[in-house]
Amino acid sequence: MRHHGPGRDRPVGRLNRAAILAASLLVAAWLGGCKDENKFAAPPPPQVGVAHPVQQPVLNYLEGTGNTVAVNQIDLVARVKGFLSAINYQDGAAAKTGQTLFVIEQAPYQAQLQQAQAALTIAQAKLVQSQAEFERQQTLLRQNVTAQSTLDQARAKRDSDQGDVTNAQAGVTIAAINLGYTHVSAPFDGVVTQHLQSVGSLVGASGDTKLATLVQLNPIYATFNVSEQDVLRIRASRAKDPQITQATFDKIPIEIGLMDEEGYPHKGVIQYIAPELDPATGTILVRGVFENADRALLPGFFVRIRVPTSDKAVASLLVPNRALGASQQGKYLLVVNDKDEVEQRFVKTGAEVGDLRVIESGLKPDDRVIVSGAGRAVPGRKVAATNTTIASAGGTSPGTVAAAK
Repeated sequence: MRHHGPGRDRPVGRLNRAAILAASLLVAAWLGGCKDENKFAAPPPPQVGVAHPVQQPVLNYLEGTGNTVAVNQIDLVARVKGFLSAINYQDGAAAKTGQTLFVIEQAPYQAQLQQAQAALTIAQAKLVQSQAEFERQQTLLRQNVTAQSTLDQARAKRDSDQGDVTNAQAGVTIAAINLGYTHVSAPFDGVVTQHLQSVGSLVGASGDTKLATLVQLNPIYATFNVSEQDVLRIRASRAKDPQITQATFDKIPIEIGLMDEEGYPHKGVIQYIAPELDPATGTILVRGVFENADRALLPGFFVRIRVPTSDKAVASLLVPNRALGASQQGKYLLVVNDKDEVEQRFVKTGAEVGDLRVIESGLKPDDRVIVSGAGRAVPGRKVAATNTTIASAGGTSPGTVAAAK
């Protein structure tokens, strides 16, 4: 076995210490060289597109939804008892005023009319006789040939017979009315629904029996509800025009469109505004009337409705709808100020024109509104703003003046 003394280990220990020292110096030198390269550098401000709001005249509209309602709609019913003897129309056909649609057996009612007429003839004959007797007793009384009591009896008989005549005349009238009820006719022009009773059915046995429904389609109503504030605003805006009178309030135009139609192709006028506010809903019922000769509108349709709030377009500022944000405080826009800092500007929105929205307050014509890159903009931070236009940013180009609110 070989033994190594302490003298053999010392050179190796010195070498290890020297190596560790050299490595430490190299690491320190490397860290010193990298110190400047690791210094934090702020990122550049985000790029956003800004544009001035569009300025153009806008005709404001009050927009809502409602339903179409028939101007006239009634149930055709059998008002007398009898067997249904005829149906004089095709289901779904148009009917004219006075056209007979159903016929109930007439023979019993014709017989009742004849009986009533015969009773009237008998009553009239008795009246002629009693009138003659009364006049004769008057003559005899003047000649002191008869007693006053006899004349009184003759007068009573004459008056009773007169009552019988009146009663018989009423019987004739009632019998004639019942005979007329055997013809069920259209009281106005309209379309008749499918018949609910067949020929030979007993109708009117236990009250009125529904036979069909008659619906008037031309013209047709459209009804909707508006808030009291909107009604007052429309009246106030129109009252500013000296040519507007109370009569013209009944001629305010109204437009409607069906769910599958573009725009508002059906034109009409306001026909009725409820005189009182519904306390349950806080709204007022408004009704417009429309020509409907082609029957494009049917009762019960869900329709989009708009009514102009004034007769003249007003100068307005518009921004793209997508530029608007919303919070619990309301709608807002992100605007870049003269220091290239983002400001959150709360605004009052108004009418809609295509994909643009009218800004009624909170915005100036020379404001730079962020129309692209808004997701990268933070209120209070700087941005790199690039000037653009509403049209180039994808908004509707100026020139559209119809709007809905």
